[in-house]
Amino acid sequence: MAYRGKRMLDLIVAVPASLITAVLTPFVGVFIVLESGFPIFARLDRVSGSRTIRVWKFRSMVRGAHAIKKELENLNERKDGPLFKIKNDPRLTKIGKMLRKFRLDELPQVWNVLTGDISLVGPRPHEPEEILQYPPEFKRLFLAKSGLTGLSQVSGASKLPFKEEVALDLFYVDNESFLVDLKILWKTLIIFFSDPTGV
Repeated sequence: MAYRGKRMLDLIVAVPASLITAVLTPFVGVFIVLESGFPIFARLDRVSGSRTIRVWKFRSMVRGAHAIKKELENLNERKDGPLFKIKNDPRLTKIGKMLRKFRLDELPQVWNVLTGDISLVGPRPHEPEEILQYPPEFKRLFLAKSGLTGLSQVSGASKLPFKEEVALDLFYVDNESFLVDLKILWKTLIIFFSDPTGV
């Protein structure tokens, strides 16, 4: 069970971050539209708190990217579990590569924090079809509210073996506290400003 005050921490950070994101959106949107047209945002299905939600992101891929995914299965670099990752994903646009390099594509997720769909800190949000393929010992991650950042993200994220990544997320769920969240947020900032690709 989340500690009392977690939602308060979410709002303290998410309210100003949402305003900053709103100000940046027209500028980011212009570059996205000039290269590949509308829409500016992608809304992706993810699992959080035992339900499927739709997270906001600046669109970093070509339109219809999810439909092309099956055609690229042979290029998937994650062979140790259900996750999908291609280092030089051909679906990425030029502006999308830049947004991803500096993690700016995920900025609109602060709106998901504001609405309570996710928290600032929590397990990494995964796709519904990925969750269904989790080993039995990790299935209860389905019940936990996902996070904008989390223990697995600040520990190497997609560079970790799949079972190690979800084990870290499960460890967080079993040990979450205000102090733990502050440590993860602080480490997230350190990694972001020293190496944005490492978060």
